[in-house]
Amino acid sequence: MAESLRRMVNNGNFTSLQDKLEKWLDDYHINTNDQNVARACELVELNARVQGQLFTLLNLVASEGGLYGGVNTIKNRLLPWLSSGFTASAASVSADTSLAVLAEAADKDRQISEIQQHYEQQLDNMEKDLNDTKEDAAALKAELDETRDELDDTRRKSTGTMIATEDEIIRLKEELRLSRDDNTSLRTRVDLIGDYDRQVRILRDEIAILRGERAALENGFPEPLPPLPPPRPGSPTHAKLTDSVRRSRLIGRYNDLFSIDRVEALTTLRRYIPDDEEMVQRIIFVGVQEAFHAAKMAFRAMRLRVRKNLAITHVGPETLEEAVLDYIVRNTDLFDVNAAVQDTIRAMNVNPKISFPAEIDFNLLHPFIREVCRCGWGMCALEPPLDISPATDAELYNELKYRRSYDSEFTAPLVAYHVWPALMEYDRVVVKGEAVTKRGASLFSPRRSRSRSPSPRLRSPSPSPRRATSPRPMSPSRSRSPSPTRSGSAMSVSSRPSSRSSPRPYSAASSYVSY
Repeated sequence: MAESLRRMVNNGNFTSLQDKLEKWLDDYHINTNDQNVARACELVELNARVQGQLFTLLNLVASEGGLYGGVNTIKNRLLPWLSSGFTASAASVSADTSLAVLAEAADKDRQISEIQQHYEQQLDNMEKDLNDTKEDAAALKAELDETRDELDDTRRKSTGTMIATEDEIIRLKEELRLSRDDNTSLRTRVDLIGDYDRQVRILRDEIAILRGERAALENGFPEPLPPLPPPRPGSPTHAKLTDSVRRSRLIGRYNDLFSIDRVEALTTLRRYIPDDEEMVQRIIFVGVQEAFHAAKMAFRAMRLRVRKNLAITHVGPETLEEAVLDYIVRNTDLFDVNAAVQDTIRAMNVNPKISFPAEIDFNLLHPFIREVCRCGWGMCALEPPLDISPATDAELYNELKYRRSYDSEFTAPLVAYHVWPALMEYDRVVVKGEAVTKRGASLFSPRRSRSRSPSPRLRSPSPSPRRATSPRPMSPSRSRSPSPTRSGSAMSVSSRPSSRSSPRPYSAASSYVSY
């Protein structure tokens, strides 16, 4: 049975029948009546042969079921159709049962088969792509793990490199400071070489004149020789020649003290006084005032000593004061900067406006104070000298001398406290200072006190009784007002109290009235 069915399928009788029907439809209007009848008969014969094969298959299928195999189906479907002469359809057979429907069904089967094959091919391609993606993901994961290991290794190396870099930065800063000092000394030596060249030229001229005089005497000229021409009284000294260079360099150094050294000092103080920004600013400002005052006192003392020594042997075209200033400018290494720093720290320790924890002292600011003392000493040796402006709390804000800080009240007329002093040349402002203005600024500042800390490095077991029990009003400022005239009579330095023996009644910004 199965073999007969396979042969019938392979012969393609239904396909041939369908092709003939389609060809007849295309040629129907072209053919004659006889040709159309012949085509119809041909199709009937072909259909009869197909039906004969189908009846043969029906007989074989029924015989496989035994004596009564398929009896009910034959009674219900085949016999009523045979009795009606192959024209009427049984109740269970639909009207769509025709060769066209069978052809459409075969075509749909082919399409379904093609779609299934295409789907299976796409499924295979997707599985292949999925496998490739999994392999790529595994490779990326391995690469990610390798990159993570390299990152961890680099991080460990960077930590060690950072520590080494910080040490190297500290060392380079120290080398930079030493290089600046060497550069300053070299510039001074260059200036000295230029002055030496000038003196050598003068000596050569004098030697030439003396040689001419000696030759005249040897030749026996009776008439006397004219006297040697005196040196020109207007020839500038070394101090005058280098004054403009030193002035510009010191003004630039003063700006660097504000923008670089002051910031480093503030960072150091904030580690010990973290909650009082105003006190930190006051400490820096008082340190600058006291450092300038100590530098001026040292400059005046050295000027008196040099004047006393040169007054005995001084001869020359320049005046005694010019010779004294020239000697001081040439011998800046005679300035005892360490003594000036100690005087500054002692003055800060007794200043009533500032306070600090008991376990520390102002030696923390030693590098900053040292640089300010050097700058103040150099400004004293200028002609005319530069000085910082006197300042008092709650003074009227002056826009020509100060600029307001970022946390100021810009409508307040009074200065609460100063951040940086202004640099003055007599009454002219060279560099502006900085101040904080607030409404309700008081003339009186709180008492200076040392807060006790749990650190074991306490300075004394208890505060001084005199400090704790003697409430005395604080004056607005420890400074005296500058002299109203800059060119008055010189004040005797010996009449002023020494900064090392007793407190001084004037400020670090006092004027150069003794010059």
